[in-house]
Amino acid sequence: MSILQKEFSLPSHGRGFHLVTDEIVAQLPPLPAMGLLHLFIKHTSAGLSLNENADPDVQTDLEAIFNRLVKEREPYYQHTCEGDDDMPAHAKSTLTGASLTIPITGHRLNMGIWQGIYLCEFRNGRERRKIVATIIGE
Repeated sequence: MSILQKEFSLPSHGRGFHLVTDEIVAQLPPLPAMGLLHLFIKHTSAGLSLNENADPDVQTDLEAIFNRLVKEREPYYQHTCEGDDDMPAHAKSTLTGASLTIPITGHRLNMGIWQGIYLCEFRNGRERRKIVATIIGE
């Protein structure tokens, strides 16, 4: 059993839901024959998710759904000093979560054929996002 950990940054993507599977896999060392990949995003205004990897309309629809669920400029927000998108970004990050765990089988991520890793960016600015990847395997 071995454990390997690597921290890297994803390039800035701007607000929205971005398919980043290939970008993440490119940052990883060779994967073990069997194990787990745990991904953790070190931010409170972005998240990680697994979702549809074929139709880009899913990304557009998810952005619309999240913007409808968590609106900007609500009068009851108290945390407003960092801009209209800041408190909604924190709430959206809570909804998506900060981590994913994906099985590794045969030296590859064992995801469904239509699954991809999304960077869910909820701020209007263009920031690089730090990811910690932990690989546990044999």
